Amino acid sequence: MSQYIEIARSVVDIEADGLRSLSDLLKPGSDSFLATEFIRAVDGIRASRGRVIVTGMGKSGHIARKLAATLASTGQPASYVHPGEASHGDLGMIGREDVVIALSNSGETPELRDIIGYCSRFDIPLIAITSGRESSLAKASDIVLLLPPAKEACSETRAPTTSTTMSLVLGDALAVTLLRERSFSAEDFQTYHPGGKLGASLRKVADLMSARSALPLCAPDTKMDEVIREISSHGLGCVGIVDEGGLLAGVITDGDIRRHVSSNMLSETARSVMTKSPITIAPDTLAAEALHILSSKHITALFVCVEKKPVGILHVHDCLAAGVI
Repeated sequence: MSQYIEIARSVVDIEADGLRSLSDLLKPGSDSFLATEFIRAVDGIRASRGRVIVTGMGKSGHIARKLAATLASTGQPASYVHPGEASHGDLGMIGREDVVIALSNSGETPELRDIIGYCSRFDIPLIAITSGRESSLAKASDIVLLLPPAKEACSETRAPTTSTTMSLVLGDALAVTLLRERSFSAEDFQTYHPGGKLGASLRKVADLMSARSALPLCAPDTKMDEVIREISSHGLGCVGIVDEGGLLAGVITDGDIRRHVSSNMLSETARSVMTKSPITIAPDTLAAEALHILSSKHITALFVCVEKKPVGILHVHDCLAAGVI
């Protein structure tokens, strides 16, 4: 119904307004309090020799869990500590070389008191993400990432909506900034994401290709009847043509054979039918990039070469079976 869409649109607009306010405080060259403290937060985490401990209660706790997970997956050791459990023994999970990030929109969450006191007692750096400029959390923190004033999308109850969205985005900004400052690469990311479609896409061609012993290969002077038998025996729809030095000189595919069908084709040599200078790929190429090449060039297999010598072959089915997208 139309009123549903109106409500949905108003929620999106209100939260977007909050993010615009956040963005305005982080413009390049900005000397806002948030920008200054954000720089200090990044430098403080980079200088730390321990982990980042993220904590929060209720809705802020869910955002804190997500921030800890994002940091950990991008190479920054991080853990979530529940403030309630911290008061019953889990304070021991916070080390002297760690940095603590505490999330609380009001800054007056009573469950955070023991963590705040623990950080003060052992001189553990405390970073606050809060809207409460004069709150207990802000006053006790070494660094305050102060969220700008913003209207909650749920005006009836003032349930955390816009504030949690801003906290989430600010946490992402912190994680991505740290990632880029460490020159964290896609290859590094794959180390922490070996499973699922994302992990599959970040795998290397070398992880998926058929090895050298299973390659369909022929010499340039091989007669086409033998070439066809070689293609059929491997079931990959192609054969590589290698010269005397072991370099890949060309490729013959099922399509090449169909295009050269004639009464005397079987007596011809591979040299006369092959496609010269074929598309190849390196073993350390990401699987997702390889799949893009296969798709964009409308081919089903790529020879994997090192210094023009074939060391493997990657078939489109290898990528799809591994979940590469």
